[in-house]
Amino acid sequence: MQIHEIPRNYKGESRILYIFSIKALAYTGIGAVIGWFFYLIFNLLGMQTIGIGIVIFLGTIGFCIGTFKMPDSKKFKITEKTGGEAIDDVIKRWIMFKRGKNKVYVYLKEETKDE
Repeated sequence: MQIHEIPRNYKGESRILYIFSIKALAYTGIGAVIGWFFYLIFNLLGMQTIGIGIVIFLGTIGFCIGTFKMPDSKKFKITEKTGGEAIDDVIKRWIMFKRGKNKVYVYLKEETKDE
């Protein structure tokens, strides 16, 4: 009798606390750290609850950036071109585009026919 291995789906195994992937946890942490600086400022002013709200809000924004994808819609120009891609990849490409002073380099590979 021969043994056949069944392929496993490893897609969900890199999740922490079921909703956080490693990337989403990192972006949530970055958002919360940025919010923590605002918390310190608002805590000095005596508005601690506003500071906690900002930490939660920026952590949620970080989670959304790390987890969700751009919607695929023909209504807006940006969603038409980037539909289905991760939001963080779209933001990274936009930053690289702005660093390159709004230049896009396209490399064309010319095919030659050998007859």
